Amino acid sequence: MSNVKKTKREAELAPQSVSPAARKSAKPAPPPASKRGATRAGSSPSPVMAVGPYTLALDIGGTGLKGMVLDAAGKPINERVRVETPRPATPGALLEALAGIVAAQPPFDRVSVGFPGVVIDGTVHTAPNLDAGWPGFALAEALAKLTKKPTRVLNDAAIQGFGAIEGKGLELCLTLGTGVGSSLFIDGRLVPNLELGHHPFRKRASYEDYLDNATYERLGKKKWSKRVREALAQLQPIFNPRVIYLGGGNAKRLVGDLPDNVRVVSNDAGILGGIALWR
Repeated sequence: MSNVKKTKREAELAPQSVSPAARKSAKPAPPPASKRGATRAGSSPSPVMAVGPYTLALDIGGTGLKGMVLDAAGKPINERVRVETPRPATPGALLEALAGIVAAQPPFDRVSVGFPGVVIDGTVHTAPNLDAGWPGFALAEALAKLTKKPTRVLNDAAIQGFGAIEGKGLELCLTLGTGVGSSLFIDGRLVPNLELGHHPFRKRASYEDYLDNATYERLGKKKWSKRVREALAQLQPIFNPRVIYLGGGNAKRLVGDLPDNVRVVSNDAGILGGIALWR
């Protein structure tokens, strides 16, 4: 990276304090787990006390930023906090929004982050649904500086997959949201940096062009769901997966029958899978 870019990056690292706007946009989290049992998202508190180390799991999306703290077993100890993704989604603006989420959390020991693009050794290489300023940005370093905790970053679809897979055979995860993400696992081991969404599908259009949120808004549930089934039919004989998991914010909008080996999973898997980065 050139000196000019390095200087720009250092400028993006600036958000160390939380602005009043960021604090206001993130709802406060419940009390620390040391004072109550662990909870699953949407469930009642467990009578079993949570055990650390505690992981702050952050999910960066094209439309929303989410976070919650997980115990050592990967169970949430507080309610999920969500804020809108800022526009433009520059590194500095996004870090400022994340600072609000961090401030609303109970105490934690480390950080896991799911990011919508290719991330290698904590540095962003692509971010097609955010901002042109992301390639080359050291996100893990920036968040470690912001939180003062060790931080690991991985593609968001990979973390979604870790939150859904069984660890048996070949499993494929597709995330249907602002764009289309993907992750592939063999006996629980991730095949890194698989970007099926940008692979050509039909009539010079990629899978993402064919299935992204803009297409969903334009076509509606029925026609968009038909396209998802067409994409699944194309992918089945290529990968021959034991299971295909469909996650992301739009997966719940699917209508009609799906193949027997296709499962729709909660979008919270994109947070819950964050514990895998520390195993």
